[in-house]
Amino acid sequence: MLKTSLRSSMQGIKGARWNSISSKPTVAVLFQAIEPPVINGVRKPRKPGGYQDSGADIAYTLRAKGIEVITRQASPSIAQHEGWCFPDSEEGIHSAIIQGATHIWANTIVFASHPLQTASCLDSYAPTLRVVGQPPGLVEKFDDKMYLNNQLRALGGFTLPQAWEVKVGDDVDALVQSILAYPIVGKPVRGRGSHGVKVCPSATELKSHIESLFNESPVVLLEEFLAGEEATITVMPPSPNRAEYWSMPPVTRFNHDQGIAPYNGKVAVTTNSRVVTKDEMCDSTYGQAMRQCEGVASLIKATAPIRIDVRRFQPQSGFAIFDINMKPNMTGPGRPGREDQASLSAIAASGCGWDYPTLLQNILHGASTLETFRQYCSPL
Repeated sequence: MLKTSLRSSMQGIKGARWNSISSKPTVAVLFQAIEPPVINGVRKPRKPGGYQDSGADIAYTLRAKGIEVITRQASPSIAQHEGWCFPDSEEGIHSAIIQGATHIWANTIVFASHPLQTASCLDSYAPTLRVVGQPPGLVEKFDDKMYLNNQLRALGGFTLPQAWEVKVGDDVDALVQSILAYPIVGKPVRGRGSHGVKVCPSATELKSHIESLFNESPVVLLEEFLAGEEATITVMPPSPNRAEYWSMPPVTRFNHDQGIAPYNGKVAVTTNSRVVTKDEMCDSTYGQAMRQCEGVASLIKATAPIRIDVRRFQPQSGFAIFDINMKPNMTGPGRPGREDQASLSAIAASGCGWDYPTLLQNILHGASTLETFRQYCSPL
């Protein structure tokens, strides 16, 4: 059943995506300026700065490689995040297009009512304008971690931890007492990075954490704590040069803080992450995890890289998928003072022999048309 689903997913994106790709793109990068809506009672937390740091890295690096980049300010400072990117509002996107942008890099959080999906002023550009990112309909549906994980469990062929969903009004005492094995991880169903993620060693601490999360979300996701090695796998979408979804080498994580990988805004991932070596890749569980991650990307019909976090149940066991990120962080070195700001996906790319500029160029080369984005149909 899984193979059939993946085959139909591939058929949905091949053929229409790469007609008349511009050999000389003009790029404008978006940042998160508009507040995400409440979806099923939950609002995804907005990142401070709206991803302008990674947006500036992308714009600066592409320009340094000779690609034409339109910026919001005429001459933004290389030492500042501001001025490199356009707001993701209807006015911001349209402004970039009328200034000549042929490619919009959506370095932001999208959703079904996002201007990229709904703005009528973009309709005439939809057949030719190219977008780097995920379709708004895909993100809105699959950014709900519990929903996507449950769909994967139902399909079979994917390894995930045991999980529970708890809502405001549920009998929290009864739930936490019914869980037989601790620790348990509590986290938001629509999270960002490590925001709100905590390992709880007892029913008392879990109840307290659930109640604290209820202050920002009426739904909380609980998961079995995976005690073994953590890794992250970036899956690239099909492109003109490669017709299938494929995984970059896994990046292993270490130096956790109370069982959780620290937020990259506080601790640079270059200090606690590295590419798995060729010798380590002789362990077949890495390849098994990579194939499952490729299956997820193909199933949901991702149009840009996704990053999937996996972790072993115990040392030496196989991996389980525990977090699927529709918008991987895409910071990278280039601007002064950013030497240690390689993202997890950039670290993975180094295992392919790609530096940060090469990674960005390959992502750009796989951009889809806005029309394709708007016509996205969820397979689940």
